[in-house]
Amino acid sequence: MPRQKTERLSHHVYVVELDKRVWRESKKFRNANLHYRGASSCLYVGMTSHTPEERFNKHINGYRNKKGIKISSNFVEKYGRYLRPSLYAPLNPLTKARAISLEASLAESLKKRGYAVWWN
Repeated sequence: MPRQKTERLSHHVYVVELDKRVWRESKKFRNANLHYRGASSCLYVGMTSHTPEERFNKHINGYRNKKGIKISSNFVEKYGRYLRPSLYAPLNPLTKARAISLEASLAESLKKRGYAVWWN
């Protein structure tokens, strides 16, 4: 009988608090959050194979891969303030497939709770 391949819990979703300047300064961010009324925070939701802390630091430092391609979010690099573990920590760790699907559903859930959210 063939052995089943077990997926590793090697990925995480994470949430970054963004400075509210992103709302004033980015039409792209505003257009993605037409529901937003300004009472809650502006957030970025992502997924990673690193720890959330490692990934946040890569965003802040404008990380580029070995080919020189920037793989950090401009929103987090320019407006990122800190991680919001209360919004994601209980969900981790995850399989890669689950992290991919959870990233979008977490972002949508946060939008429904009144946050302005960016993810990709």
